[in-house]
Amino acid sequence: MAKKVNVGLVGYKFMGKAHSNAYSDVAMFFDMDAEPVMKAICGRNEEGVKAAAEKFGWESYETNWKDLAKRDDIDLIDVTAPSNAHKEIAMGAIENGKHVFCEKPLALNLADAREMLQAAEEAGVKHMINFNYRTAPAVALAKKMIDDGVLGKIYHFRGVYLQDWIVDPDFPIVWRLDKNVAGSGSHGDLNAHIIDLARFLVGEFKSVVGMEETFIKERPLTEVGTTGGLVAKATGGKGKVTVDDATLFLTRFENGALGSFEATRFAAGRKNHNRFEINGSKGSVVFNLERMNELEYYNCDDPEGLQGFRLIQATDPSHPYIEAWWPAAHIIGYEHTFIHQVYNLMQAIANDEMPSPSFVDGVKCQEVLDAVVKSAQEKTWVDISDM
Repeated sequence: MAKKVNVGLVGYKFMGKAHSNAYSDVAMFFDMDAEPVMKAICGRNEEGVKAAAEKFGWESYETNWKDLAKRDDIDLIDVTAPSNAHKEIAMGAIENGKHVFCEKPLALNLADAREMLQAAEEAGVKHMINFNYRTAPAVALAKKMIDDGVLGKIYHFRGVYLQDWIVDPDFPIVWRLDKNVAGSGSHGDLNAHIIDLARFLVGEFKSVVGMEETFIKERPLTEVGTTGGLVAKATGGKGKVTVDDATLFLTRFENGALGSFEATRFAAGRKNHNRFEINGSKGSVVFNLERMNELEYYNCDDPEGLQGFRLIQATDPSHPYIEAWWPAAHIIGYEHTFIHQVYNLMQAIANDEMPSPSFVDGVKCQEVLDAVVKSAQEKTWVDISDM
C-alpha cells in the first residue's frame, strides 16, 4: 500500500489551482509509492479559501499559514504565495519539521535563498522548487538526447520567454509589478525558468553580462483585492513601476558553450512563448512551450539533400512521463507538468531521496538572477563564482 503524505497548500489562486489539480489527479495516472492527501489549503481571505477548499477538494482550510505549519496532521507545506512570502513560510514550515515544495523564484535575493537551503538541510527535510517545465516530456526527451551524446558537444543555448500582457500602458499595477512583493519583473518571473532549463540541459553558468529596462515607468493604481494575478481593476491616480519590463543577458557556461537569454512582457502577440534552441556538433533541438508536445530535431548525419529539422511528437510511450497518459499523439498540456512534479516529489519522499529540482537548484538559479542584475547595474561581466 502506498504511503500517505498529508499536504498543506498555501495559496489558492493561479498556482494554487494548478497545484491542487496535480495533487488531485496524480495517483489516478501514476503508480505511486506515496500518494498525496489534500489535507488543508490556506489563504488570508476566509470566504475565498473556503470556496477554494470545497471546489478543489481539500479536506479543510486555514486563514493563517502559521497555524497550518503547526498542525500535526501535515507532512508537506506547498508554498504558492507571492514571492515575498516564500522565505517566511518555507522557514516556518522547516522549523516545524515539514517537507517544503516552493514555487519559483525561491526567494527575493540570493542571501535569502541560501538561508532557506541551509535551514532545510540542517532540519533534514525534503525540499523542492517548482521548475515544472523540466517535466514537459519534450524537454525531458531533449535532456536524454543530450546526455546520450546525440547532439555531440554543445555550442549554444538560445532561450527566450516572451509575453505581452502589460503592453497596454493603462494596465494597472499588480503585485508582479511591485519589487517589494515580486522581487523583480520579467527577470525573476520568466528568466528564472529559462535559466533553470539551461542549467538542466547544458550545465552551470560561468559568467554573465546583461541589461534591463522598464518601458512604462508609471501605471494606474489598482483596486484593493484585485492584484492577485494577471488581471486587475484600475483606480484613480498612478504609481511607480519598480520592476523590469524586460531583461536580456549573455552567458558563458563552464563547459565552454555560449548562451543568450531574453525575458520580456512587451512582445506583442506572444502570450507564453517559452522557447529554446540548443546547437551541438552533431545536431540541434528546438522547444517551444506553446507547442509543448513537439520537439524539433536536426541531425547533421542525415544524407546530403535530405537534411532538415524533423518534428518529433513527444507523445510516444517510450518518451519520459508519457507511458502514464494517453496513446501516441493524444496530447497533454500545461497542467500535466505540475502533475509530473508532484509525482517526482511523492516518489522522492517515499524512497527517502531528495527531490529534483531542489532548493540547491533554486539557489543556483538565484545566483544567476542576481549576477545579471549586478551586471546591468555595473555595466560589466560578472562571474557567478563571485556571487
